[in-house]
Amino acid sequence: MTMQSGARSVAGKQKAPLSLYHLLDPAILANPYPLYQQLRTEDPVHWDPFLHAWVVTRYADVVSVFQRFSANRTPTPEQLKALGLEALTPLAQVMVRQMLFLDPPNHGRVRGLASKAFTPRRVELLRSHIQEITTSLLDAVQDKGQMDIIADLAYPLPAIVTAEMLGVPTSDWRQLTAWSADFAQVLGNFQHNPDSAARVIRSLEEMITYFKAAIREQRAHPQDGLISAYLNAEIDGDRFTEEEVIANTIVTMVGGQETTTNLIGNGFLSLLRQRDQFEKLRADLTLVPSAVEELLRYESPSQHTARLAPDDVELGGKKIRKRQAVIAVMGAANRDPERFIEPDRLDICRQDNRHLAFAWASHFCFGAPLARIEGQTVFASVLSRMPELQLQPGPISWRENLGLRGLTALPVTF
Repeated sequence: MTMQSGARSVAGKQKAPLSLYHLLDPAILANPYPLYQQLRTEDPVHWDPFLHAWVVTRYADVVSVFQRFSANRTPTPEQLKALGLEALTPLAQVMVRQMLFLDPPNHGRVRGLASKAFTPRRVELLRSHIQEITTSLLDAVQDKGQMDIIADLAYPLPAIVTAEMLGVPTSDWRQLTAWSADFAQVLGNFQHNPDSAARVIRSLEEMITYFKAAIREQRAHPQDGLISAYLNAEIDGDRFTEEEVIANTIVTMVGGQETTTNLIGNGFLSLLRQRDQFEKLRADLTLVPSAVEELLRYESPSQHTARLAPDDVELGGKKIRKRQAVIAVMGAANRDPERFIEPDRLDICRQDNRHLAFAWASHFCFGAPLARIEGQTVFASVLSRMPELQLQPGPISWRENLGLRGLTALPVTF
C-alpha cells in the first residue's frame, strides 16, 4: 500500500474523530503513518475518546513519557472484578512480576537480578550459533527457489534461539511460538476480546506448568541457560522467587520472539519494496548494522506502549491527570520530521539514528542486543546467498495485533 493511498484512507475518515482507534481498519493498519502524521501535526498530545487515553506522537514527547511516566499499569484483581474481567486475574498476577510493568525501586531490583543472568557475554556467545541456525534454515529452502520469509525464517530462528538461550529443548520451538503469539495479543491490542481471552489464559497456564517443570529439571540437573541463571542470580543475598523466575522467563521469551520476527519480516518487505536500498546493501554488507537500525526505525516491530501519569502532569500544553493512561506511539516518533531528516524515506546509511524501536531509559528493551545480532545475521546471510530475492505477487497480509507490527506471511522467490 502506498503512502498516498494510506493518506486517502485517513482523509476519508476525517469526519470521524481523530483516533488511534482507526488502526482497527485493515487499510490503516497496513500503512498507519499518514494517521500518525495527522495526529502529530493536528494534536500531538491528543485525548482519544475511544481509547480513554492520551495519544502522544512527537519524538520529544514520547521520550518524556518514557522518562517520567509510570510503567506500573497492571490492573489489580479488584479492578478486574469491577470491570467484569475476573477471568484475566491469573494474567495480571504474572504481569505484575514482570520487569516490563514495574517502576522503581521494584524495577531496579528485578532488572538488576536479570542483568546478572542476561549478560552481554552470554548474548555474544550465541552469535556463532545464530549463524549456524540461520544457515540450516536457508539450506532447507535453497533448492526450492522460493520461501515464506515468515514461516521459514522469521518464526523459527528467534524461537530456536530463545529456547537455546532459556535452556529448554529447541524441539519445543513451535509450542513456544504459539504461546508467545497468544501472550502478545495482550501486549499489543487496545480492545478486550473475550474470545481470545480464554485462549490466552489457557496458554498462560500451559506456560506456567511448562516452566515449573523446566525449573525442577534445572534444579535436579543444572545446565547453562537463562532459567538456571535467573534461579542463581543474587545481589546482596536477594534472589528471584520462583514466581518471578517464571514471569520474567515468559516476558523474555515473548519479547525475544516477537521483536525479532517482526524485524526480519518488516525489514525484508521494506528492502524489497525499495530496491535501490536492497541493491546498495547487497553490494556492501558492511552496511548491515546501519541498515538494521534504519529498518527498526522505519517499520518499528513495536509501535506503541502504554504508561500512566504518576501525578498531574503537563505535556505538550495539555494537563494530564494522575493515573490517566498515555499511549506513547514509537512508530510515530520514529517518523517525526523534527527529529529525523526525510523520515518517510528508507536510508540504510542514515546517521544519528537514535530511534525509539527499543523504547528509552530504564525500560530500554532488555533483549535489544540479541535482536540486533539476529537481524544482522539474517540480512547478511540472505543477501549473500539470495541476491536475486523478489517479492511474490499478491496482497501483503499484516497481523491483526495493533501494537506489535508484523506480517503473517512474506512469500519470495530467489
